[in-house]
Amino acid sequence: MGYDVPNIEDLYACLSCGYCNSVCPTYGQVGWESRTPRGVIYYLKQLSQKNVFDTILRRGVKLDSQSAERLRECVFMCTSCGMCEEVCHVDIEFIEFWEDIKEWVIKTVGKTESQKKMYDRIKEFKNPFGEPAETRGAWLPEDIKLSETPEVIFFGGCTESYRMQKLAQASVKIMDKAGVELNILGEKEWCCGSPLLRLGQGDIVKSEFMAHNIKMVEETGAKTVVTACAGCFNTIKNDYPKVLGKLDIEVLHLSEYTKRLLDSGALKVNNPISQKVTYHDPCHLGRHAKVFEAPRDVINSLGAELVEMRRHGAEACCCGSGAGVKAAYKDMALDIGVGRVEEAVETGAELIISPCPFCVLNLNQAAEKAGLKIKTVDLVQIALGAL
Repeated sequence: MGYDVPNIEDLYACLSCGYCNSVCPTYGQVGWESRTPRGVIYYLKQLSQKNVFDTILRRGVKLDSQSAERLRECVFMCTSCGMCEEVCHVDIEFIEFWEDIKEWVIKTVGKTESQKKMYDRIKEFKNPFGEPAETRGAWLPEDIKLSETPEVIFFGGCTESYRMQKLAQASVKIMDKAGVELNILGEKEWCCGSPLLRLGQGDIVKSEFMAHNIKMVEETGAKTVVTACAGCFNTIKNDYPKVLGKLDIEVLHLSEYTKRLLDSGALKVNNPISQKVTYHDPCHLGRHAKVFEAPRDVINSLGAELVEMRRHGAEACCCGSGAGVKAAYKDMALDIGVGRVEEAVETGAELIISPCPFCVLNLNQAAEKAGLKIKTVDLVQIALGAL
């Protein structure tokens, strides 16, 4: 064979112990070893093997169309949840590993038509929906006064700006209640880049989008960026510094910022929540960005009775919709979500709270598919009602 598979050290560091299999949400649905982290690594090892004559003659064997499609499916059925990294006995950094592998697969066997379309939309329109830039800030409530010298820039993100505007509206209303001097980037805000980075197409994100977004923030004079999207938060907080170096701005998820405002007394709870609720940790906010306690502290401050699911915190199960799986493998994404909703029902909770628009969407659709009455709401919605 003649394929220069990246992260070769990690491939051979893998012990093939299989601990990752039992926690992989994809394996839980399809049941095929080839879709597990261990199985994919085994497959990649075979592709990377060369003998001395292959190396000297610089030769390799191209994958036929069937094998290429199999490789693509094995890799892109991964939700990038990070549970394999959480349980890995040899500390392979799988979150970054899979992104590198996805990038290599795209370079080796090409993009699917849907991947190409998403890339082209983001490149042209600066968002994955193909919406015009001039309407990106149209969600802003008329009664919110923006500051010309803001302390905080609220980064709306693509989904909340174009598809789930009520979450963006609730976010700025919470900060406005606390008297925060804030502003938004509006049409100057570009996609954070998460959809492309998670799908191995991050070239334009690293070369253009990251620098643009940070420059736009810096031009406002604000020292803090707050976002209510777990994907945007993880990308700006953790991925941007890898390319741009240490940022001179503070990056906070809205749950962290709301906790700060509650702790300082800038926000008061006027309508305590009396419901029993459970909390779903988004993968990007939890395992990826290590934010576990702030959302729970906010929920407790609001007066709700918080009961934990069987798998929570660093061991929380993925909702099923990450890394483009929702778009490419909708049924599998929903089935993973059904399992998560069933865990929530087991707690006796009346409501699921999650600070991620993608988790909220998939868990609600999963509950509908399974005929379960429990609803999932974003933390920002429940918080606004209590403040």
